[in-house]
Amino acid sequence: MKDFYKVLGVRQNATLAEIKRAYHNKVKLLHPDSSGDVSHKDEFNEVVQAYRVLSDNRQRSIFDESIISHIFRKKNGSGEFNYYNWLSERQDQESRAKLIFYTLMHNKEDEAVAEFKRMQTNHADFELKKWFTREDFMDYGYILAEELVIRGEYYDAILLLDQIIQMEYSYQYFYIFFPEVMDFTLNILKKNIDGVISDELALDAYERALELGFGKSADAFFLKKMSEEYRRLGDYETSAICLKESQKLA
Repeated sequence: MKDFYKVLGVRQNATLAEIKRAYHNKVKLLHPDSSGDVSHKDEFNEVVQAYRVLSDNRQRSIFDESIISHIFRKKNGSGEFNYYNWLSERQDQESRAKLIFYTLMHNKEDEAVAEFKRMQTNHADFELKKWFTREDFMDYGYILAEELVIRGEYYDAILLLDQIIQMEYSYQYFYIFFPEVMDFTLNILKKNIDGVISDELALDAYERALELGFGKSADAFFLKKMSEEYRRLGDYETSAICLKESQKLA
């Protein structure tokens, strides 16, 4: 099996920028128009193929799983490779992120939720979206959010949905599934935050919501709830400011 990382001369955990740089350097050396040598045609085609696979998140993920399986079988004869066990033994954030979605889609929802919460708690910089394509993160992230809501983990669901929505706004067009994500998120914010989670976490959830583009009516609702939360916490000045802003939008 051809190792595309070796073809480009990069590490297996190379960034996309490193992969692009290696590809451009290889192309300059091997392209017939640049080198004037047509004997490197096969090597040049391998470089092109390697770049196409490793520069695409979905194809790279599939390739990584294939090469891991290949290495395992080579070392252990015909022994069966267990991807779940392999992910479980690794502690890097990419492997833990893939473990969350793998368990989620293989009837291990409790394990997926527990691992997501553990990573959120122990790693402030942990973001699932770093490791998946837009479509996979939207689809699997939404399913994970549903599982969090089923278990009453409303704040964690909002943190995840916030990532999904912010990601979508970075594109020029919305994924067809996006309106359902927005409706689901707004429903949680209106029904499962106030009086359900702590005042401090509720404030954070509503502050995040103000950045998600739900519209004036929804923003007025969030500000009114923030006013109530601040009042309960004894911050009457900020409470009054939030209430005044809410009334402007109503």
